[in-house]
Amino acid sequence: MRIAIIGASGTIGRPLVEALSQTHEVVGVARRPPRDNHVNWVAADATNAVAISSALDGIDVVYHLVHSLGSADFEERDRAAATGVAEGAAKVGARQIVYLGGLGEGASELSSHLRSRAETAEILAGGTVPVTTLRAAMIVGPGSVAFETILALVERLPVMVCPRWVSVETQPVALADVLAALAGVCAEPLAYGGTFDLGGPEVMTYRTMIERTARLRGKHPILIEVPFLTPRLSSLWLHLVTPANVSVARPLVEGLRIPTVAHDDRIWELVKTRRTTFDESVQAALRERGA
Repeated sequence: MRIAIIGASGTIGRPLVEALSQTHEVVGVARRPPRDNHVNWVAADATNAVAISSALDGIDVVYHLVHSLGSADFEERDRAAATGVAEGAAKVGARQIVYLGGLGEGASELSSHLRSRAETAEILAGGTVPVTTLRAAMIVGPGSVAFETILALVERLPVMVCPRWVSVETQPVALADVLAALAGVCAEPLAYGGTFDLGGPEVMTYRTMIERTARLRGKHPILIEVPFLTPRLSSLWLHLVTPANVSVARPLVEGLRIPTVAHDDRIWELVKTRRTTFDESVQAALRERGA
């Protein structure tokens, strides 16, 4: 089976390429493909409909992992990418599109980040190719912007003045589990047209997440919650103390006020995966980072 992974050079894309390459012929699609002779790489911008259509020639399953967060016009770019992928997949007669979105997309007041992800899912589903949508909470793994931000806060700040969103509930999920779910729904008829929640086995607040990550690093930061940090100030605060770029941090922070909790666990039975605990996922990420 021939599989195309659009956004294959990213945090999720690279390990997914490695996993699926064991049993399938994989084409990695990225704007700037890495130098890797073990993978068939194609250089293409997801917003270029002609280039994407060409890259998908002969493809059976399409993974859409692109998100333009960090660009000033990321909503417009995501819209164009989704339209191009939906049309390109239909043109080549693909069997399935798999899209990785985010939990919280059904909330009444969406941030621009979550609104864009929900719109992408709608555009893909509006095409003729069956779409499998996986909606993940915060992904715990090396390279995940949200996880790397929390780790940086823990490493750099013995005392944190925190905005109110640290008390919002979320359901962090291990990178390994996300990869298992993505691989497990590949060409799986039971997943066609379905939307599945990807949450780990534990629901917790961001505060709890920070405290547990700190404990695993042998640290005991003091967290002081205050009511007056706006999303803009929160993103600037993150920029000052973490590697996060403001253009990436601000849309993410705006979405943190919305609970991201899974409403069902069907996916884990479908893909036969035991979910990794939060502590296990953090320890695995730290080992991979060499920390």
